[in-house]
Amino acid sequence: MAELTHLNSQGEVHMVDVGEKPDNHRIAEARGLVRMTADAYEILVRGNLKKGDALSVARIAGIMAAKHTSELIPLCHPIMLTKIEVRCEASCPSPEYGQVDILARVECLGKTGVEMEALTAVSVAALTIYDMVKAVDRTMTISDIQLIHKSGGQRGDYHRES
Repeated sequence: MAELTHLNSQGEVHMVDVGEKPDNHRIAEARGLVRMTADAYEILVRGNLKKGDALSVARIAGIMAAKHTSELIPLCHPIMLTKIEVRCEASCPSPEYGQVDILARVECLGKTGVEMEALTAVSVAALTIYDMVKAVDRTMTISDIQLIHKSGGQRGDYHRES
C-alpha cells in the first residue's frame, strides 16, 4: 500500500524533500467542466456578458493560477514552469444546456510533478467562468475536475481511461 508522503515519522505534516531527486521533464494535464443553461450558454458564446469575454478571462486566470499554486496549496513546492496551456472549449450537447470543457497542460523541467498546477489552473478557470456568468445563471455546476495525464518522475506515466 502506498504511504502518504506529506507526513514525517512522527505523523506531522511537512513539505517533502525533493533535493536529491533528478530534474526531469514533467507534464500534467487536467480537465474540468462547467455546465449552464442553454440561455446562459448563448450569452457566453456570443460575448454578451456584462463582465466581458469570459472564455478569454478564464484562460488567463487559469494560467495565473498555475503560476501561483504553491502560494495557494500548503506544502506545494514552488516550481519554475516552462509551459502552461489552458483551453476553454464551449459546446452545446443538448437543447437544455451548454457547457465549457476546460483543459490545462503544464510542463516543467524539475524535481517534482506539476499535477497540482494543472488542477489549480482548471479549478480557477472554472471559478472564473462561474463568476462571470452567475448573473445570468446561478444554477451552473462545476464538475469532473480531474488529472487525465502525467509523465515524468519516479512513479512513471499515468493516463486516465475515458
